[in-house]
Amino acid sequence: MRNSFFSVILSSLLLFTSSFSFASEQTYVVGAGGTYRPFEYENSDKQLEGFDIDLIKAIAEAQNFKIKLINTPWEGIFATLDNGERDIIISGITITEKRKNSVDFSLPYFPAEQVIVSQKTTEIKSIADLSNHTVGVVNGSTADVVVSKVLGKNSTAIKRFDNTPLLLQELYEEGISAAVADVGVVKFYIKMHPGKDFNLVYDNSFESQYFGIAVAKGNTELRNSINEGLNKIVADGTYASIYKKWFDNNVPSLPLDSKE
Repeated sequence: MRNSFFSVILSSLLLFTSSFSFASEQTYVVGAGGTYRPFEYENSDKQLEGFDIDLIKAIAEAQNFKIKLINTPWEGIFATLDNGERDIIISGITITEKRKNSVDFSLPYFPAEQVIVSQKTTEIKSIADLSNHTVGVVNGSTADVVVSKVLGKNSTAIKRFDNTPLLLQELYEEGISAAVADVGVVKFYIKMHPGKDFNLVYDNSFESQYFGIAVAKGNTELRNSINEGLNKIVADGTYASIYKKWFDNNVPSLPLDSKE
């Protein structure tokens, strides 16, 4: 009878502990766009995948919380934090001072740099060299703004495209002699098309920018948890593995700062 009594007590304690653990495992709703390959896009099963998706999953695992991913169009994505529809948004979001006024950002997780791309036989060492070439950009992109400053907004030497794959295919076919685009998209394209060998040139005059994970303004607890998780996966090599999966072996050094 005594053994039976203690067995009931032990079972109750185990059930209580299990229930407490389950209840304490928070689930956050994550919004991500589905059109910015390779950062986030829908696969053939209508599931989100990409670098950003792998990253937030790894952070969630490191911090022992769950996530629910929802494909969220870029237009209005920030409003979903304000109205509580999303707890987190990760969608190739560049950290800017203006955006900091309305959301809280995590530490930087990806260098959102521009890169000059050219054929191996084309001698380009800096942005100044573009003045002698026909240059392709994605219409309305950061690269479009940068190149317009060098060549002139209405220059006929600028060729504008709807997306980066079209731009790089034109470069490969020598319809243009150089291109400027987001480094992440360029690296992924090269990884997917190993036969297309390009030169990548970084220019110090390009503005240094980073992607960040956004939470609602004032949600310091969640932001700090994301930062802690990001630091963990960088330290244990998980970040490097994810980066190499989507891009190449040149894993960037992130400006992580626990005081951020």
